[in-house]
Amino acid sequence: MADQTCSASALAALLGTSAGPSNATAAAQYICSQLGTAALKAADITTAVDTTFLLFSAYLVFAMQLGFAMLCAGSVRAKNTMNIMLTNVLDAAAGALFYYLFGFGFAFGSPSNGFIGRHYFALKSIPSPGFDYSYFLFQWAFAIAAAGITSGSIAERTQFVAYLVYSSFLTGFVYPIVSHWFWSADGWAAANRNLGDSLLFGSGVIDFAGSGVVHMVGGIAGFWGALIEGPRTGRFDHNGRPVALRGHSATLVVLGSFMLWFGWYGFNPGSFVNIVKSYGPIGSPVNGQWSAVGRTAVTTTLAGCTSALTTLFCKRLQTGHWNVLDVCNGLLGGFAAITAGCAVVEPWAAIICGFVAALVLIGCNLLAARFCYDDPLEAAQLHGGCGAWGVLFAALFAKKEFVEEAYQGRPGRPYGLFMGGGGRLLAAHVVQILVIAGWVSATMGPLFYGLHKLGLLRISVEDEMAGLDVTRHGGSAYSYYEEELAGAGGRGFMMKATSVRVDPQIPHSSLALQV
Repeated sequence: MADQTCSASALAALLGTSAGPSNATAAAQYICSQLGTAALKAADITTAVDTTFLLFSAYLVFAMQLGFAMLCAGSVRAKNTMNIMLTNVLDAAAGALFYYLFGFGFAFGSPSNGFIGRHYFALKSIPSPGFDYSYFLFQWAFAIAAAGITSGSIAERTQFVAYLVYSSFLTGFVYPIVSHWFWSADGWAAANRNLGDSLLFGSGVIDFAGSGVVHMVGGIAGFWGALIEGPRTGRFDHNGRPVALRGHSATLVVLGSFMLWFGWYGFNPGSFVNIVKSYGPIGSPVNGQWSAVGRTAVTTTLAGCTSALTTLFCKRLQTGHWNVLDVCNGLLGGFAAITAGCAVVEPWAAIICGFVAALVLIGCNLLAARFCYDDPLEAAQLHGGCGAWGVLFAALFAKKEFVEEAYQGRPGRPYGLFMGGGGRLLAAHVVQILVIAGWVSATMGPLFYGLHKLGLLRISVEDEMAGLDVTRHGGSAYSYYEEELAGAGGRGFMMKATSVRVDPQIPHSSLALQV
């Protein structure tokens, strides 16, 4: 009955002719018109709910910029705090303009070829039947996340003009091309490709929320930037042994990590784009996309938490300390890894993902120290290394049922190798890792090298030792001495250094109580 349409002639026959055939027909037409109106209103409500879900997810992903800013600020030395905070603001501001003008069109401009989009530049013809403004906002938040990853790799030694150039190029061209390949319906390797087009190895690439598209792109771009400009002054001694240049605030690192954790609930579950979608019989409380959204939040949580705990105990064995900074990086590494397969794996598999992600991160950090590679936030190791593992993980543990729910219209498509789905999905994901590494290296590598040759990449040693805040941004982020506040009338927050011991003053009432 649910599939039948409202027919006036059928209803007229059911109503009978006791009141006359004309009255029966009129009543039937009225009932059908009311049902049609109700159906249209229900469709509008569904669209409104889905749009609200997508916008809320976009807001959560954008809130990750605050997490990035706090994480970066706490991970650098105090003398470079203003600089790294400004670059995070720049990533969002410049990224918005360049993604609006070019990036969204390159990524999702349809119809187009498999390599690059050709429409929707400056949001021309938006809204359209396929896209609305909310989708642009959601995708822009992803684009600036990739740029934020790169800024962490080259922190504390990079000229500001280099940030402007790379951030605009990455969000306006490099990242959008990759997202077109794997997320656009026209992309040559997309799992959701148009039904008339063939899929890569019969499966396409299942990178649901971007372990490869976002995290590998940002991590590999940061790798080339840090490699070309070299380590920070003093990071390695004359024998090549690493010297710790610790960030100035563990508090900010923890705050940033929690903000990123919170934002990941928009990053991964929000990538469903809509929530009012049924998988089974109408009225079922569990056979719908709303349940898949909840499961995705669970897999995201389990992967991150497992990676954090694994990192905690592994670093304890390695260094003898319980280090909160290592735990935060391990947490984020687990999130970066689960992002590709978050919607298509069981919760128990997410625990495996997080465990291996921690080992990958620790291994990448050991290699970085061995080859004198300096990344203040471990961004290339975390997002590049753990992101690549996440791409492979999705190809190994994707469950058939979840794959067919998330990517409908092609029953019988390949799924995870360890789940009995064969190796075609794994082959597609190996191709993804190779092409992302090749594309980002071929674009961002020459860009950073060109900036280096033009003298626009790295600051001088003198400026680096004094700190970017003082030499490039007009002052320190923190006031430590009274004379620095003199221009403000001597009022305000002040941290004053002193070499004299100051004993605590105990009130007389407290002394009386002690006696």
